[in-house]
Amino acid sequence: MYSIIAVDISGRHKINNRYYMVCAAVSVSITAAHLDKLNQIKIKPFWLDSAPELMDIIQVIEDTVKEIEFEGTIITEHGEMYNQPERVVASMFSRDFKYQESLGERCAIELAHHISLCARNLLVKELGIEC
Repeated sequence: MYSIIAVDISGRHKINNRYYMVCAAVSVSITAAHLDKLNQIKIKPFWLDSAPELMDIIQVIEDTVKEIEFEGTIITEHGEMYNQPERVVASMFSRDFKYQESLGERCAIELAHHISLCARNLLVKELGIEC
């Protein structure tokens, strides 16, 4: 069993000439095949004035993950980082980073995805943001 921080960002499309994104960071303990323990969840919304680029995404993740009290490698899908090579992306983070490999890591990312998407949908509705 080992600890990771799975991350997903929802909302990379334009709303009213801005980008409203929600990042979910999920600290979990996993095995190669499944989730074992949920440690902590952090959700953070962001407004960007222009289409998000790689450095914007890294900053969004860094700002969200810094509120996690547990240690662990940041795990994302390749597409989250615009399919850039892992070594390039890893060099831009302040803590360990890698792309998902195992089924357990995939399950954690799916959990983060559901959280970020549901939180964004709820916030868009509650804030009255017209899509």
